[in-house]
Amino acid sequence: LSESGVPQLVQPMIWDYAADLDVEGKVDLIEKYRRCGFSKVWFASAFKGATGVNQSLTLIGHHLKNHLQWLKVASNSPADVLEGIALTGWQRYDHFSVLCELLPVAIPSLAVCLQALENGGYSEKTKENVEKLLGMSNLETETFMR
Repeated sequence: LSESGVPQLVQPMIWDYAADLDVEGKVDLIEKYRRCGFSKVWFASAFKGATGVNQSLTLIGHHLKNHLQWLKVASNSPADVLEGIALTGWQRYDHFSVLCELLPVAIPSLAVCLQALENGGYSEKTKENVEKLLGMSNLETETFMR
């Protein structure tokens, strides 16, 4: 792979939407990419649409945990390796499936995930910031929003 010249032309994107993604495995994968000559990698997460083909509501906690795991991967990787993170929001699993989690119900999840990435974690202050930004009185992350 390194002899092909591909690492000078592209940057790999590592996709994982799991709430319990394998941090050590991802760090090892990044090191393998570096040994092949890739100097930068991207991460891909999801703020909606990755938890069930017919999911209609967004479970914020799942997506928040995923982003917190990605932050651990970043902090355990060389400082200069991460080029960016793509926050995906899937609308359907394939062209024959029903729509899942429309954007309006997922906006709180997007706000939580963005704030977690921006602040390097999630705290009560971060939660309060999201509530203020969205005009909400009680942001729920472990149950479906009411």
